[in-house]
Amino acid sequence: MPTYEYHCTACQHRWDEFQPITAKPSRKCPNCRKAKAKRLISAGGGLLFKGSGFYLTDYRSHAYQKAAEADAKSASGGDSKTASDAKSGGDSKSSTKSSK
Repeated sequence: MPTYEYHCTACQHRWDEFQPITAKPSRKCPNCRKAKAKRLISAGGGLLFKGSGFYLTDYRSHAYQKAAEADAKSASGGDSKTASDAKSGGDSKSSTKSSK
């Protein structure tokens, strides 16, 4: 629900009212009780994104989020085995020949 700004032409009082969009504009001033109130055109509150909790990727598709998680794990070394270790059975020492 938006907040509307009002001005009384009788007593010059200004105030804000929190009303549904479908509500008729208020006519009665809360200060002087005369029916001389006018709804003003104002900029409104707007939408502000502050802090570290909002990112451009917050509302991406589920597939995109899974791919991003996989990329993050691979970049941070999430799996201790490398691709060559996985092929050789996990022990890099067993794949090398010892020369005596």
